[in-house]
Amino acid sequence: LEEAAFQLQQIFRIDISIALNILGIESMRAGHYRIAYTCFKLAADRGYSKAQFNVGLCYEHGRGTEKDLEKAAFYYYHAASSCHPMAQYRYARYLLCHKPENEWDGHQKAVAFLEQAAMAGITEAQAYLGVFYMRGLQPKEKRGLKYLLLAAKNGDAQSRYHVGVCYEKGLGVQQNLAEAMRHYRQSAAAGNRNSQERLR
Repeated sequence: LEEAAFQLQQIFRIDISIALNILGIESMRAGHYRIAYTCFKLAADRGYSKAQFNVGLCYEHGRGTEKDLEKAAFYYYHAASSCHPMAQYRYARYLLCHKPENEWDGHQKAVAFLEQAAMAGITEAQAYLGVFYMRGLQPKEKRGLKYLLLAAKNGDAQSRYHVGVCYEKGLGVQQNLAEAMRHYRQSAAAGNRNSQERLR
């Protein structure tokens, strides 16, 4: 009976968190940012990762609360630790953009979260990693190209452009101008100006 009561309690806790998060999303859509933030925060404090991510967004953009990147990162981290892919991406970006470059642990943690988000299909993480690996102090061109191709396949025109550059210059792949042109054309067709210039 104790086990059954505990299970019911867990289900009830999760259901309330889901309901509060949905209420927060609806409030946000209606422009009631303060109410939305309150709903997200209540669900986040119960450990619901989707709500933790939404609280992070509220702090990052100043919706319903003061803008505070450190608090945003705190909530992104908790959601990321529960395998929320978009939170992994946003927390990693925070670490790479707002922490000292010589902080090795933060750097490693950021890359690990980016890798997880990229493999979960987050196009932004794939694109970011692709460029990150291409432009690092010790470029890992093959690895960078792998992520750029994933992002390009997911419809990211800028990544498709970068894939074209890789083929044009032989970065991480054998130089192939015809293949470069194919990628530039696809990227240009999606409205990428860099590709249009490159084609000319």
